[in-house]
Amino acid sequence: MLLPIKTPAELGLLMRATRKQQKVRIDDVAGSAGVGPVFVREVERGKETVQLGRVLQVLHELGIELKADVPDDVMAALEQLRVTGVKPLVPRKFSMAPKDKE
Repeated sequence: MLLPIKTPAELGLLMRATRKQQKVRIDDVAGSAGVGPVFVREVERGKETVQLGRVLQVLHELGIELKADVPDDVMAALEQLRVTGVKPLVPRKFSMAPKDKE
């Protein structure tokens, strides 16, 4: 069944319902996904500032596949990016030296 997810809270409820239906404890799903139980608890409660990669790990462990419903006209641009790739992010260099004040 396809279920629209529009908020972190909706995703959290889905994850919790799935975990409960499977009779899996938070610490068990967290361990198998390689994350901490506090992280899983926060996601289930709808925390908005979580790491997407870690959320995807938990979804995978629960058997939930995340999909995106995109407009047809975006597909050509996506295919082009898959062929050409994108430039990797360059880490920012932060200076710890104090700034000169004039």
